[in-house]
Amino acid sequence: MNQLFWETPEKLRALLCELVSWNSITLTEGETKFAPKVIDKLKELTYFQEHPSHLQMHDAGLGRHAVTALYKHPEATETVVLISHFDTVQTEEYGVLEPLAYFPEELTKKLMENPTDLPESARIDLETGKYLFGRGTMDMKMGLALHMQLIERASMEEWPINLILTTVPDEEVNSAGMRAAVTQLVRIREEFGLTYKLFLNSEPCFSQSPTDIDEYIYSGTIGKIMPAALFYGKETHVGEPMKGMTANYIASYLTQRMEWNTLFRETDLGESTPLPVSLQQKDLKMSYSTQTPYRAVALYNVFLLKRTANEVMDLFDQVATEAMDELNKNYQVICEREQVKGVGQVKVLRYEELLAYANKKLGVEEVERLKLESLQQEDWDDREKSLRIVDDLMIQCQELAPATVILFAPPYYPAVNTSNHPLVIEAVDLMKQSAQTFNNTVKQIHYFNGICDLSYVNYEDEGNGWTAFESNTPVWGDTYSIPFEDMSQLKGPVLNVGPFGKDAHQKTERLHVDSAFVELPVMLETLIKSLY
Repeated sequence: MNQLFWETPEKLRALLCELVSWNSITLTEGETKFAPKVIDKLKELTYFQEHPSHLQMHDAGLGRHAVTALYKHPEATETVVLISHFDTVQTEEYGVLEPLAYFPEELTKKLMENPTDLPESARIDLETGKYLFGRGTMDMKMGLALHMQLIERASMEEWPINLILTTVPDEEVNSAGMRAAVTQLVRIREEFGLTYKLFLNSEPCFSQSPTDIDEYIYSGTIGKIMPAALFYGKETHVGEPMKGMTANYIASYLTQRMEWNTLFRETDLGESTPLPVSLQQKDLKMSYSTQTPYRAVALYNVFLLKRTANEVMDLFDQVATEAMDELNKNYQVICEREQVKGVGQVKVLRYEELLAYANKKLGVEEVERLKLESLQQEDWDDREKSLRIVDDLMIQCQELAPATVILFAPPYYPAVNTSNHPLVIEAVDLMKQSAQTFNNTVKQIHYFNGICDLSYVNYEDEGNGWTAFESNTPVWGDTYSIPFEDMSQLKGPVLNVGPFGKDAHQKTERLHVDSAFVELPVMLETLIKSLY
């Protein structure tokens, strides 16, 4: 038998450090170069030298690619899809240590020189010698390294089950990589006659509180959607304030109602979503002047467990209407006090209503031209493009003002849960038993709280509950889309089993070495082998 490249803890650690050294911050050149490097690394395996067509890259936009690597047993149809992402967040927070952020061994040694510079919890962990620091060590290149080790072992030992390693870019921003991979996973399933038995992600454990040190496995993932609004008031000179209405005044009513609003809280299987908060609020006035700001925008984060996009839009519409009713009541009192007529009552419009009005007034061709102006702005992300499209349409339809236009902005992550699936119930019990062999205890959480790419498999929707997202997302079908139909074809239970670490997206991001290099390889192999 040929020698395994990554079978020992030491070799697996070296593989992780190599993967981390390939800087792959989302939306940078490094992210575009990562997929070919993974391909080259996997080509070292005898199996892919003999089956080169099983190793593929798939376009994910902006020069980025997802990677699929299929290990196909000649007689097996049942397949486990191994899911990971290889992009990371930025590293500015490392300060003078930023050049070492991608070199875990060197960074960890350097931190030992001045451990008191770290927060106490990180310093204590550093001094145990049981943690490896660095960007991407925890989130989530260790997951990719574990999957590479699994597919190597499976191919060398000819496990009687198929594995598809699927690693993608852009998870940290829009999940363009996973959305592109979904269609390819449907194609691969049909091409090779596969049955998807389990979708296995290996995102790290995320703590449930700042002092939480428990380890978890997850049988689902939380969903996320982003209601947004454009507030369009009436401009005036600051010397004549009652002749206008600032967009900031309008926005304040909705934001107060959205922040921490328990109407958006969902509870399932004893777990609840975090409350909504605003992710952005700004006026669109580009420079200082004594003209009042009459256009503003806001983005709100809403987590999901069971609700569909349609249900969230209805709830958002309800809250926006209540907020504007309160505004209009208070504004009427002010107008009476100041003995002015005012600029009118603020109405609530959905984007689809504004679009229909604009198409009728301006013509479809002119509306498409206006949309294209925003879509072609390369420096704007999908959120900015969405808001600017609404802004451009409202400028051409000012007779609708004052108004609050409600919409959705990307990204959208549907919630997924398979806690009650018999395979998952057995797998969770098996993982708990496996952890006990290391004198370790793991707990089950029903919804992964860190947001992950499992949102795009096993999609269930009894009544096309996503249509409100399609019709109220201005960039839909142009720069952003979700393959709902393909997602619904990727039926199968989901599970997330990953290493223990701390402080994802912080300069103290670190990975527990025993969990990553000793325990998880055994636990994951035990899990896969239990499926055949």
